[in-house]
Amino acid sequence: MNCVYENICGGCPFRTLGEKEYQKRKLETFKKIIANLAQEKISFGTPLFIGDSTRRRAEFSFERKKGKLIFGFNARQTHEIVDIENCALLTAELNSVLPIMRKFTDELCQITTTKKEGKKIKNYNISKGQIFLTQAQNGVDVSLETAENPELDHRLSIAELINNTPQIISFSWKNQKGNSEIIAQKSAPQINIAGYNIRIPSATFLQASEQSEKALISLVLHYLEGTIGNIADLFCGIGTFSYPLAKNIKNKITAVDSSESLLGEFQKNVNILSLPNIKILKRNLFKYPLQDDELKGFSAIIFDPPRAGANAQIQALISLKNEEKPQKIVAVSCNPHTFINDANILLAGGYYIKEITMVDQFNYSNHTELVALFEKI
Repeated sequence: MNCVYENICGGCPFRTLGEKEYQKRKLETFKKIIANLAQEKISFGTPLFIGDSTRRRAEFSFERKKGKLIFGFNARQTHEIVDIENCALLTAELNSVLPIMRKFTDELCQITTTKKEGKKIKNYNISKGQIFLTQAQNGVDVSLETAENPELDHRLSIAELINNTPQIISFSWKNQKGNSEIIAQKSAPQINIAGYNIRIPSATFLQASEQSEKALISLVLHYLEGTIGNIADLFCGIGTFSYPLAKNIKNKITAVDSSESLLGEFQKNVNILSLPNIKILKRNLFKYPLQDDELKGFSAIIFDPPRAGANAQIQALISLKNEEKPQKIVAVSCNPHTFINDANILLAGGYYIKEITMVDQFNYSNHTELVALFEKI
């Protein structure tokens, strides 16, 4: 799909290519990276490409100066904002609220309020910040991040937006100290995973699209086919893989992550849904990976770390005696380069890669997701 911003916006650097040429280059680049694995023959699954009009979350920057609001994405390799009206990547619902959010943000920036600096009272206006939009199953969640705190006039303006905009269900405000507050909410944002309706925190991390989320879940379940028992879901986030695995009551899922807000909502959902076979642990796996007895008894382990990879946890895993190591490990990675580092440690520690599948959920970008199955030799 053509885009009027393709030569200036930093989001889709390869959009000038035709779809077939882009997909060919993406797969070639992916395989060149995978060639750095310490395993001679690699079996590749059928690559999955997620197209335009599917992305359900986006971060917009805004700045108002000289009486004009600029609202959009950063220009390629700069911090300059490209003023945009719509985005080919986004779902139709997110695109439909962009003109509403542009108008609202402009009006919000024109609200003058006061703040105390020492003994002086000064007038100020919001001049810049970020807007996070997430399309949930039940509507659009909005999160504003700016240096200022919300005052009464800001709150009234947000309440009016929520009341007059059927598509928007929730609006939160995050200041520079990282404190977040829900200002107005008609209903908590929800998504559906494996048939479960679950609530999610405002502006939380999600897979970029519902289609890519389903693709990743499908691959994980495929690679764990026939595996029943104790399964660890490391760097679990909102529980993307825990929920579908828990549908088999014979599975006992141990879900581990460090985010208090994510795990808090995860636990509430587990309680509401009465899922007795999911156990949730709060743990910084970069600093304090599961060790020794904590890793024993798992039939399989899934790990889906941030871009930095899971080095510390992988090192702890291969230190187990061979008979104590899980038969299967499924790696989900958004960074093939750090995946190479983690994978080579596993290959040196008694595992081999049975298959790797590329999932391209960031269309026309240089980012690539993958799912890989390791089995114990």
